[in-house]
Amino acid sequence: MKEIIARSYSVQFSQKGFDKLYELIQKNNYSSLFVIVDSNTKKYCLPIFKKAILTETHIISIYPGEEYKTIETCQKTWQLLSDKGADRKSLIINLGGGVITDMGGFIASTFKRGIDFINIPTTLLSMVDASIGGKTGIDFGNIKNQIGLIVDPKLVIIDSRFLKTLPKREYKSGYSEMLKHGLINDKNYWNSLLNINENTKNILPLIYNSINIKNEIVLKDPFENNERKILNFGHTIGHAIESYFLEANHLKKLTHGESIAIGMVIEASMSIEKCSLKQSEADEIKRVFRSIFTTVTIDKLDQEKIISLLKFDKKNSHGNVNFVLLNSIGNPKIDQAVTSEQIKSGFKYYYS
Repeated sequence: MKEIIARSYSVQFSQKGFDKLYELIQKNNYSSLFVIVDSNTKKYCLPIFKKAILTETHIISIYPGEEYKTIETCQKTWQLLSDKGADRKSLIINLGGGVITDMGGFIASTFKRGIDFINIPTTLLSMVDASIGGKTGIDFGNIKNQIGLIVDPKLVIIDSRFLKTLPKREYKSGYSEMLKHGLINDKNYWNSLLNINENTKNILPLIYNSINIKNEIVLKDPFENNERKILNFGHTIGHAIESYFLEANHLKKLTHGESIAIGMVIEASMSIEKCSLKQSEADEIKRVFRSIFTTVTIDKLDQEKIISLLKFDKKNSHGNVNFVLLNSIGNPKIDQAVTSEQIKSGFKYYYS
């Protein structure tokens, strides 16, 4: 698999990635190496990593899950780094899913005003999304990714062996993000994804395509002033749903992919009225996500509370909640203002 050249780093695949990591370590003469894991990746992924690169490392383990993507976890990790003698020539390796790569990048970017870090994503979602593009961050007040920086890693390594450790639910979460790449960029790619599942053996070329789509968008607009916003299709509603389910004790937590799948169906519905998306295309989008995910019950009171969370969305400007919608599959449109009534209609469409 050919490397992908990003803004200031490369995305490497399989053993070539670990060869590149070893080369990077030797070249930069790092004073110490720290690997951030959670209890899941420590058990299932760290042994694979250790076999791939025989170098002495310090292991820092955190609790798994979005609920621990907080400033408190960062504080504990900064303290451990200090206690273990980390300095400005240390290297952090983030071995895990989106929580690890987002938060690990933020920890590295702020420790001693910034030290180098490398992302080794272990979930399908983090491979095609979180580890790519330079976004780092943590949640604040149960609102997704409210605090963060855009800082590039020194290297990203994609190794499909880690996918064998994934539960089916987490695999589907990443699949949702890949489908989004088709919806915002390439109808042919969308069509090529419709029949894959967790048993698909040759997933690596599709992962490569998704990374390439995201990388090309980021290269044109690294700081999300314009075109990069299209990557947020489904995320305006989706992040609000994910945040609300994270906070509400009476609701079962949703994965990122489950949340944005709901968001994409709702935003497809709004695209019929606001843009030029055909009813048949919106129905196709709903049918595909219904075939992958169970319909989630969100009553009208919870819908109102979810809509109230939209004021915290990072794409907002001058008091307006801005959406990414679709003119057609593969043809997105940014900065679309939507009313609460149109969002409520989108929820009705999701359940119809």
